[in-house]
Amino acid sequence: MGLVVSRNIAAFIFSSPLFSKKNGGNFIPMQLENVVSLVSRTGRQLQRYDKDCRQVVGCIPYRFRKTEQSSSLEELEVLVISSQKGQGMLFPKGGWEIDESIEEAAKRETLEEAGVIGQLGSRLGMWRYKSKSHSAFHQGYMFPLLVQQQLDRWPEQSARKRQWMTVAEAREACQNWWMREALEKLVYRQMHPQQAEEETERT
Repeated sequence: MGLVVSRNIAAFIFSSPLFSKKNGGNFIPMQLENVVSLVSRTGRQLQRYDKDCRQVVGCIPYRFRKTEQSSSLEELEVLVISSQKGQGMLFPKGGWEIDESIEEAAKRETLEEAGVIGQLGSRLGMWRYKSKSHSAFHQGYMFPLLVQQQLDRWPEQSARKRQWMTVAEAREACQNWWMREALEKLVYRQMHPQQAEEETERT
């Protein structure tokens, strides 16, 4: 989903001093929440297509938490959200629009649907899948996003629930096969960072 005055607001957010090196790339919550629109829009006037195939982009928001067994070990957790119809859980994603880069779309969708912002990693991959609601094929691109701020208010908070899960829990909860495959790629990157970096450079 997009934001109703989204383009100017998103441009301000992602180019503002909140993201500058001066602030270390961290966000200032009160300032940020003051400029985030809390209204989502519908419609696909700006939707990007490739030969009638809708272009979709999303993120797997993640963080590391201390384990109960040892304070020196950290466990990977991912943030999942409920679908708008409330049937199943998934990762934030939506249409890639013609007036934004794929990275901007990934950040925007994650902000709108999950209310989190952070550091975007390199693309996990692209999957071709059939939409359950429109019986059309989509191309879905997924990115990892290391969460730096979790907002108390966000555009789709009234339509969705969000929940941090372990990887094992997310495997069971996520309703989309291609998102589960993206999750496995994220886990592989965390376990084999050097090999994953080499593979990314070759693509």
